[in-house]
Amino acid sequence: MQKKLIKVNSSDNVAVALVNLKAGEVIPFEGEDIKILSDVKSKHKIALEKSESGARIIMYGVLVGSANGVIEKGDVLTTENVKHQSEKVFGKTESFSWTPPNVDKWKDRTFMGYHREDGQVGTENVWLFFPLVFCENKNIEKLKEIFERELLKKKVNPHQMLLRSLVSGGDDVEVVEESKDVFENLDVKFITHPGGCGGIRQDSEVLAKLLAGYVNNPNVAGATVLSLGCQNLQISIFKDALDAINPNLNKPVLIYEQQQMGTVDEMLSIIVKDSFLAMKEANNIQRKPAPLSKLKVGLECGGSDGFSGISANPTLGAVSDLLVALKGTAVLAEFPELCGVEQELVNRCVDEKDGEKFLELMKSYEKSVVAAGSGFDMNPSPGNIKDGLITDAMKSAGAAKKGGTSPVVSVLDYAEYIHEPGLNLLCTPGNDVESTTGLVGSGANVVLFTTGLGTPTGNPIAPIIKVSSNTELKEKMSDIIDIETGGVIRGEKTIDEMAEEMLDFIIEVASGRIKTKAKLLSQDDFIPWKRGVSL
Repeated sequence: MQKKLIKVNSSDNVAVALVNLKAGEVIPFEGEDIKILSDVKSKHKIALEKSESGARIIMYGVLVGSANGVIEKGDVLTTENVKHQSEKVFGKTESFSWTPPNVDKWKDRTFMGYHREDGQVGTENVWLFFPLVFCENKNIEKLKEIFERELLKKKVNPHQMLLRSLVSGGDDVEVVEESKDVFENLDVKFITHPGGCGGIRQDSEVLAKLLAGYVNNPNVAGATVLSLGCQNLQISIFKDALDAINPNLNKPVLIYEQQQMGTVDEMLSIIVKDSFLAMKEANNIQRKPAPLSKLKVGLECGGSDGFSGISANPTLGAVSDLLVALKGTAVLAEFPELCGVEQELVNRCVDEKDGEKFLELMKSYEKSVVAAGSGFDMNPSPGNIKDGLITDAMKSAGAAKKGGTSPVVSVLDYAEYIHEPGLNLLCTPGNDVESTTGLVGSGANVVLFTTGLGTPTGNPIAPIIKVSSNTELKEKMSDIIDIETGGVIRGEKTIDEMAEEMLDFIIEVASGRIKTKAKLLSQDDFIPWKRGVSL
């Protein structure tokens, strides 16, 4: 018989509906009968006990809200009868110890990566074009058209061929065969953005750090950088940011300043010639075996649903623990989605200064959000709420499961680069593209991205592995989902079994033997976070 309810933590006073439930239905659960008082959609929560107004709502073993009026046993939790509430945290309250998982079967495993001179290993080999200021976006787009037309000879989009046939008045859709790319070992990617000038100087300085992080990311072989000349983000600021991250960087970085070069045609001719010659050299780099300790895996979620916190996210947490035990790196971001679990994370910090830094970043972030007339309690999106994530603390408690159980070795502000193996916390917004952009800028060479509703997000230089929380999403949106964890919901697989499958999948992607769906769809999203308000 299929389970209809699940309680995530023994101390919880709510349960998650695994299937749609009807009003009046009586469900045997943990030795007692629970009468369902109103229709409950799958993924939503029901009360396991009567709660008076103001009573604490506990899920994942933490406070995720309070009753906004009386909630009867067996009733569904909604945005009307539950309001956001989380515990106040002032510092570390207890010591922390950790027993790593057994990783004997993984110790001799390797992935085929691109070794860089600084010891980092890439899962991709990318030549990256980007501007220091939005004024150069047009020239980046021109270069993209030039290089993609000649170097990346891909099959013409079938929808374009359909339109062509309609315009010509024909009925047949022309099929154009795909030819091989000019470079076998090199991808060419292009970034544009709206920053680099205007706004406040701090925005440009942070953007410089982020772009420097992209150049230093082990997935990048070299870069072509365009500057106008008069913008806030001066070439010198970018070079200083790059030197701060890696003073011994030994990658080709070609920088051009339009105001010093004459006409656009003259500048583009020089850039095309210089960049092509540098790309030919970068194409000679070959994949070689690397230990799993060289993996730096970003942990991300977007379009979450009511199952994300009990299938996909805990699976990522188990993968994170395996990586940490193998001396690799995992990075948990999205600080608005850690609201309510701060105490656990502070207690897990190896260095108390990191715990203090984490709380300070959280408080500063929330203060800026409140000053703008919002709050962390407004973080759940309409899609989240529709699928059962009705408070920010509830969403956060499930999102934090991506970080597993290992010690926190470092806390990083946005655009700070990863230097410590182990679990790192990175301050980013909860917005999935901005957060993913930040994870890769801090050095992640692979990103695991969970979703329950479906999102096509990708990244120009790092493979984004999409993990669905349920099987239905995988079947409905098979073109964007790489791996699904619905078997956990159905009780067919344990979290640990699913995590081992996922680590195998990561190795295949990191070795270039599997292309992610985001890469096949050319999802090259890049949105820097301006340190204003973004949830």
